[in-house]
Amino acid sequence: MDSKQIAFQRLLDIMDELREKCPWDKKQTFKSLRHLTIEETFELSEAIVNEDFEEIKKELGDLFLHLVFYSKIASEQKKFDVEDVLNQLCEKLIRRHPHIYGDIKVKNDEEVKQNWEQIKLKEGNKSVLGGVPKVLPNLVKALRMQDKAAQVGFDWPKKELVWEKYHEELQEFIESKNITEKEEEFGDMLFSLVNIARWEGINPDDALENANKKFRNRFEFIEAKAKKMGVSLNEMSLKEMDKLWEEAKGD
Repeated sequence: MDSKQIAFQRLLDIMDELREKCPWDKKQTFKSLRHLTIEETFELSEAIVNEDFEEIKKELGDLFLHLVFYSKIASEQKKFDVEDVLNQLCEKLIRRHPHIYGDIKVKNDEEVKQNWEQIKLKEGNKSVLGGVPKVLPNLVKALRMQDKAAQVGFDWPKKELVWEKYHEELQEFIESKNITEKEEEFGDMLFSLVNIARWEGINPDDALENANKKFRNRFEFIEAKAKKMGVSLNEMSLKEMDKLWEEAKGD
């Protein structure tokens, strides 16, 4: 075995030992680990946004542990084991990359994605949108649904029409007469903004996360400045806070 195989086998051996001897590890189930896996995934996402490679390495390790953990529990229940998981993954990758492992020719990554969706339908998926988890954060879900629909040709023919649709939704929101209508039209407006981001090659979730970070940093700057001045934010005028906001932008 090479060093990578040795490292992976070491993890499998440790998992076996923990499952046998550790009281906490012994009692874990698919359901008990689920929320922890979600937490680890968000921690990895945050590390990626921060471009903190040491933290990315750590969080990837935590996710590896969870994947091996689930496979170990399944093997105890005689459902499947880690070998089944890896072999199924390899077979799927080979099947869905006929331009590498078959005689299909592609011109670019867009054709790769289109072929991917067509192959998934042939494999038994009832809908192009079937692979989009319902529990995804809504911003990510909107992007994934739009992207998948576009792979089978359900998309605007040009960017200008996407902008026209957004302005149409904005006008409908402005003209809404009650909170129910406003909520519906606001959702349509957000969906259109996600479409604009997709056409511009922007990940809207990343963009919003960066905006959140920027707002947090600047607002915490205002709080720190106010503390140094010996006043609370409640005692400051909006004009005073705006001045500090502008100072934070240049900091």
